[in-house]
Amino acid sequence: MIHPPSDNQPAWCPGCGNFGILKVLDRAIEAAGVDRDKLVLVSGIGQAAKTPHYTRANVFNGLHGRALPAATGIKLANHRLEVVVTSGDGDMYGEGGNHFLHTLRRNIGVKMFVHNNQVYGLTKGQASPTSDPGFVTKIQTHGVVLAPVRPLALAIVEDCSLVARSFAGDPEHLEAMMVAALKHTGGTVLLDILQPCITFNRVNTFKWYKERVRPVSGDHDPYDRAKAMALALEWGDEIPIGVIYRSKRPSFESQQPVLAKGTLVDQFAAGT
Repeated sequence: MIHPPSDNQPAWCPGCGNFGILKVLDRAIEAAGVDRDKLVLVSGIGQAAKTPHYTRANVFNGLHGRALPAATGIKLANHRLEVVVTSGDGDMYGEGGNHFLHTLRRNIGVKMFVHNNQVYGLTKGQASPTSDPGFVTKIQTHGVVLAPVRPLALAIVEDCSLVARSFAGDPEHLEAMMVAALKHTGGTVLLDILQPCITFNRVNTFKWYKERVRPVSGDHDPYDRAKAMALALEWGDEIPIGVIYRSKRPSFESQQPVLAKGTLVDQFAAGT
């Protein structure tokens, strides 16, 4: 169903990076000229997964880590819809990690907006797949010992159609990246959004990111896979934000002859 603008206040902590993402998402939808009647926001479980309920769009809220299978089914049933998944780093890269990889392999026209705060916020502060080594939590009391998932690098390995990163503390940049993602045609989009959690992650704060994020240089060629991979692996004193990689690989939908006859929904309704 299409949700009207919610009268409910978002259930996020005051100062949460999700507020900025929500505000920019609404602006980007308008700036990109997306018809909200044909927009479907899909989510799983988590703080980021609440986002669709606070804006006006068709919404499907699924299980933890299972947003992408639902989004894939929606996109194939009616490939004329704009399908956007809003998930957190745990929901997408942890519980949903297997679906993340295979969605990238298919290169289906689903846009992934991942709110990456490097922690599980809904369940009160456990380390997430993107937490840095040494990050201390109530569970990881001696610090994280696992290597973090590098989502941009994984997406480039699987030749994702568009790979980008932005920061919740830079609304102008974030809007530009969201608009680019929404206007993109031809396959899967990953937009990884650095989103500080002010309650459970006191390390990767707004200040921490502002001291480190830098726009990708204007002479960067996003079609150069090797250089894109090098950028995707940069993390620490400098963190690149912007369009990291583009691929010319055809989308999954464009390789399905049955979709040339119209949407599967229309074909089913017509009995064909």
